[in-house]
Amino acid sequence: MNTVIVSVGSNIEPERNVQAARELVAELHELVGCSDFERTEPLSRPGQPEFINGAFLVRTNLDRPALRASLKEIEDRLGRVRRSDKFCPRRIDLDIVVWNGRVVDEDYHTRDFVRRACVQLLPALENGES
Repeated sequence: MNTVIVSVGSNIEPERNVQAARELVAELHELVGCSDFERTEPLSRPGQPEFINGAFLVRTNLDRPALRASLKEIEDRLGRVRRSDKFCPRRIDLDIVVWNGRVVDEDYHTRDFVRRACVQLLPALENGES
């Protein structure tokens, strides 16, 4: 069984889309916990709506590629449109950040709100423990 932290973000109907993502993740995987969610300003594209960001703690039997595909399917079900501009508004964004106690996404190191959500779910990350 793999223990994973999935970062969650939305700035198109964010309350509705984050809740819908939570429900779909829980249907397909074991949802162990949710961090607090916080409003954040868009990082690279000012002038668009604020994001709501947080994270889910999930247990799954899937390997990383299969879980990534499952998360992309959830995004698709919620109407995510993929564009070449990765900083455009989005209904939902789900990314694997921590895999079995190991940070696997650079956003953990570069985005404070991602780190805060992860540490809330797995406090040992704060001290580099896993």
